[in-house]
Amino acid sequence: MNKVYASAREALADIVRDGQTLAVGGFGLCGIPEALIAALRDTGVKGLTCISNNAGIDGVGLGQLLETRQIRKMISSYVGENKEFERQFLSGELEVEFTPQGTLAEKLRAGGAGIPAFFTATGVGTQVAEGKEIREFDGKNYVLERSLVPDVALVKAMVADKSGNLIFNKTARNFNPNAAMAGKITVVEVERIVEKGELDPDQIHLPGIYVHRIVLNATPEKRIEQRTVTVTRGE
Repeated sequence: MNKVYASAREALADIVRDGQTLAVGGFGLCGIPEALIAALRDTGVKGLTCISNNAGIDGVGLGQLLETRQIRKMISSYVGENKEFERQFLSGELEVEFTPQGTLAEKLRAGGAGIPAFFTATGVGTQVAEGKEIREFDGKNYVLERSLVPDVALVKAMVADKSGNLIFNKTARNFNPNAAMAGKITVVEVERIVEKGELDPDQIHLPGIYVHRIVLNATPEKRIEQRTVTVTRGE
């Protein structure tokens, strides 16, 4: 089975449709599948529910899909860097399901593991728990959270072999592996593709069984979300 596609556009052409739920990896702008996001924008599909830790920034990452009004709902943890997100949310144009960061990661991990729901103490007594089942274990309350199984997962990794075994780079490992596990169809964008057997098995972060399609993006832009510099003054 050939998992390598010539372009992000070809990899998405026959699998994305209006109204789908998509998980998109990344942490801030670190480890976002930028070529796949751009290709998704170009398909013109709309009414999407996007699961992602954040929604990029204005005009970058998922911010592109907000500008084109392709996203109907966001399931997110942190969205404070996107003015268009704020505007759409406050005006009622965008539905938002805020989810604690650890809970969001576990919702994806559980979905990939075939676990339909789990109990967590996070969010008990807050708006996060409204309308959800609360159960007591050993004298402490827990809220029931449903797992997430998106129709498509868009993921960024550093290296893949042609079987789809993946190695992630540092912070990009935060949400990308969980998103990859959870997706019914997982498309991964990588900076390098090697032959089967070239990767040290002990260095593989995610096995290829979770990966359906691979796209090469050897020169990603890798923007910095917030650039902080120190000014050194001479004496």
